Amino acid sequence: MTRLTTSRLLGVTLLFLTVVLLWDLSNFDLPLARLAGTAGGFPWRDNRVLLLVMHEGPRLLSWLLLFALFAMVRWPLGFLRRLDLWGRLQLAVSVLAGVVVVSLIKNISDTSCPWDLVEFGGMARHVSHLAWGVVDGGPGRCFPAGHASAAFAYLGGWFALRGAAPAAAQRWLVVAGVVGLLLGLGQQWRGAHYMSHTLWTAWICWTVGLAIDLCVQALRRRRAALLAPSRTALNA
Repeated sequence: MTRLTTSRLLGVTLLFLTVVLLWDLSNFDLPLARLAGTAGGFPWRDNRVLLLVMHEGPRLLSWLLLFALFAMVRWPLGFLRRLDLWGRLQLAVSVLAGVVVVSLIKNISDTSCPWDLVEFGGMARHVSHLAWGVVDGGPGRCFPAGHASAAFAYLGGWFALRGAAPAAAQRWLVVAGVVGLLLGLGQQWRGAHYMSHTLWTAWICWTVGLAIDLCVQALRRRRAALLAPSRTALNA
């Protein structure tokens, strides 16, 4: 994927969106939630090991890594030395932007969590998060999966790495995707999210990364165009 053109990247993004929408239309969210939930709730909701390993721990590590990425904009280490200043800044900003965008959407969402449903001992009814403006009777603010963004936000880093460090970019993409999916499954087992929430988070973070990459590439081209006359004059 390192050599994908912009048009192909947009095609991949649209294909990804299609897969997510098809999952939504499949109505598989509730059957999967029922595997972990009962009429009395979700037994694993407050499990200390699950909370530490799949919730609190990864979230803390994600923020520490993000802080390190911003520090390495100035003092790069390892394969980040292959990136120029713009690339390192793009990497750090892409991750932060993914987290922020998911959080903003989540804070205005009317969708409640699985553990809020009447079926699992709560007060809400199941309403698709695509049914905008339709409240489900619960507290809402559960779409998309904010916790999974602790890993999926790093998907945006692939765009910054793919040119200068393609092997690292591939590993980065795989790790971010696999860890994000595992975090999403952990939250689903606790009753905090549906699978669709996790898939939408992955798509949103990927799309944010793509949007930032397109902006950075446009800025690079503009900068190169502005510098071209000066270089021509120096060589004359």
